[in-house]
Amino acid sequence: MVIALKTSTNILLVFLFMACTSVPDERMTSYADFPETRELTARTLSLDSALFRYPYRVRIQDDKGVVLDLHGTEYFFHAFHYPGFHYLSSFGKRGDAPEEMLSAENLRWNGNFLWTLDSNKSELTRLGFASSGDSLLRLEAVSLDEELLRALDFVQYDDSTFIIPDYSGDSRFCLVSRQGKLLRKIGTIPTANEDALKSARPALAQAWRSFIDYNPRNGVLAAVTQLGEVLEIYNLKDSTHIVRIGPNGEPEFQIAQGYGIPTGIMGFSDIQVTDSAIYVVFQGRAFKDIMQKAKQGINLPDGGQYIYVFSLEGKPLRKYVLDHYIHGISVDEQKGVIIATDVNKDEPIIEYRYHSAAKAKTHLVRIKNKPVLSYDDSVM
Repeated sequence: MVIALKTSTNILLVFLFMACTSVPDERMTSYADFPETRELTARTLSLDSALFRYPYRVRIQDDKGVVLDLHGTEYFFHAFHYPGFHYLSSFGKRGDAPEEMLSAENLRWNGNFLWTLDSNKSELTRLGFASSGDSLLRLEAVSLDEELLRALDFVQYDDSTFIIPDYSGDSRFCLVSRQGKLLRKIGTIPTANEDALKSARPALAQAWRSFIDYNPRNGVLAAVTQLGEVLEIYNLKDSTHIVRIGPNGEPEFQIAQGYGIPTGIMGFSDIQVTDSAIYVVFQGRAFKDIMQKAKQGINLPDGGQYIYVFSLEGKPLRKYVLDHYIHGISVDEQKGVIIATDVNKDEPIIEYRYHSAAKAKTHLVRIKNKPVLSYDDSVM
């Protein structure tokens, strides 16, 4: 009975993806600007322990916060009590032993459990806090199918299925079982570069590397490109697919020895789908400017100075201009708080607060949509 339920869930997911990965022309639209721009000033959060080399991601869940240190020397992850950011423990030990990690690409909360991705090991790991609440225990390891080409991000669709971007160029996403087996490849890269689609799919997939997030409450899966300025929105409840292209266009690249070499801009660096909006970190710096400054011995700040906010249908809502350059964000709409990581600073964890009007507006949108979301939740 359980097996039949999981199988039917996977069939439903495949059907929904097939319905929403074909994009009619009217669903591929551009945006030029945002109707509202606000400047935000950060508050630096003092930590009682200096641990980081490159704090790349931050994920908050209830009274716990976890920071991913992309270049951690001994541990990749550090847990804190939230909101005070008092240090609890470190985990994800670097090494090649069976329970150690060779790399760390991302982490995701699922209730009280935490999933981490080790791309070099092709492994997803589930952890849970010990009864003491200050350390994490390794509970489950999922070895990913060899057919998956270097998983660099993931989301959990439900308890039996993961969604992982496809970097082979054959499709847009891979559906993967809880046992790590490839179930199906779905969708195509929404590029106008027909030549690359025909003859250079691996290079195209590299250029279109995307960061993704999924909100099971509203069924919205969203992806943003690391190069260029493209936002894709897949609503897995009403089977719609929307592509929004910003002023900098789709990822630009040249092909050299089978690899895609970026030539345009650094695009987005993180994304979060909340109950009422999509928040993304945007950089927008041209590679030619980066190279020119490097030749002059000038190291530009690492990260993006903008947070863009879109509706769940891809409508531009507002642009936040920041006083820091950031990489990772964790958004709490109820409190009107964004926690972010700034790899350029010795104290890298910072907090932004929205204006009260923004929180009120968000609340109204959520209440307005509540009947629709409640209905869709019952369907899923």
